[in-house]
Amino acid sequence: MASQYPPSLRIHLPLLLLLLQVGFILIFLFFISYDHNNKEEDLAIYPALQDVNVMVVSGFAFLLAFLRRYGFSSTGFTLLLAALGVQWTVIVDGFLFNFSGGKVKINLQSILTAIMSVTAVLISSGAVLGKVNLLQLIWMAMVELTAFTVNRWIAVDILKIGNHESLMHVHLFGTYFGLMASWKCCHSLMPKLEKQRSQPVSDKFAMLGTLFLWVFWPTFNSALLKDGVEKGTAIYNTYFAIAASTLTAFSFSVATNSNGKLCMADIQTATLAGGVALGFPAPIIQHPWIAIVLGLLAGAISVAAVSLSQKCLESAIGIHDTRGVHYTFGLPSLLGGIVHVILIVIDNWENLSVLGYSALIKIGALSLSIAIGLVAGVTTGFSLKCKLWKAVPVKKYFDDQAYWEFPHLATGY
Repeated sequence: MASQYPPSLRIHLPLLLLLLQVGFILIFLFFISYDHNNKEEDLAIYPALQDVNVMVVSGFAFLLAFLRRYGFSSTGFTLLLAALGVQWTVIVDGFLFNFSGGKVKINLQSILTAIMSVTAVLISSGAVLGKVNLLQLIWMAMVELTAFTVNRWIAVDILKIGNHESLMHVHLFGTYFGLMASWKCCHSLMPKLEKQRSQPVSDKFAMLGTLFLWVFWPTFNSALLKDGVEKGTAIYNTYFAIAASTLTAFSFSVATNSNGKLCMADIQTATLAGGVALGFPAPIIQHPWIAIVLGLLAGAISVAAVSLSQKCLESAIGIHDTRGVHYTFGLPSLLGGIVHVILIVIDNWENLSVLGYSALIKIGALSLSIAIGLVAGVTTGFSLKCKLWKAVPVKKYFDDQAYWEFPHLATGY
């Protein structure tokens, strides 16, 4: 059966992608070279790079594949955004952090940083999932990665936040950027389309993505830490936290369900809450029970916020959050940031000057990420409403058929 959708992207999409790739090639040609110093140290992070790469590309791709008729786009677009985003982030990050003598020196850590930064785009894409086309996603990714890298540069060079900690802001930034972009570019009062629902097969794919993320999250929270003790501590704490949030997810899912049954959506989101919440404080938590309590709180907040967050965002404010990134990533990350500040206050209680300065800097960095994410998201949302992007109408939201061939359509997809 032939597609009923007009091929509106036939010219615009290939042209945009080829222009971007040619632009990347020229920038790499004239400005970027490999840094071959410290080869052993550089190669030592390759296992972590592999873990994060699997987590970002496979984990997020399947996590977003929960919509019954949007599986092709969820997985396929994630791969494209990752491939595009890594190249662009290496360029922007290189010019801001590693530019000297007219050249940018890059190594495996540059690629690892870029892959971790792409997480912001994949989180944001969850908020606008199914409501924007590939052209809009590409533009959103370019703007967001630029804004996030600038945010990191301010945090590292001005606020003197560590490189690892600056990247842990990716959850907060991606969440609030995505929510604002959805608010401004997408219809908030949409009809309840059948295509917004999941089905058993799509839920299984989303659960597969959850499992990928669950397995590799300790690497994400420790990959950029230099100190061996801090790295080990972050790994231990993250494992305990995601284990606790998993148990909490199952417990609260049954308790909050009117039928007393498990909800697959709760399990897909709340099991990851512990890993998200540990992003900031993982290296400094010295007792495993603290990580377990934090994982428990993050899982509970994630499940409890599902219905409340949807009512507040969509009904009261007019923000439609397709994947629920607010309670999956935003709220747990905010909780982790607050706990991080509290732990710093406790550790420096006897030195008031260090206490006040450290707490102020951490709070300022959190506020900065949220503020830049909100402003950049609103601005990007406005720009995505331009007719140039060939946006799909509301009645054709959440449908792969707008973008993909379906030779098997007659079988009842």
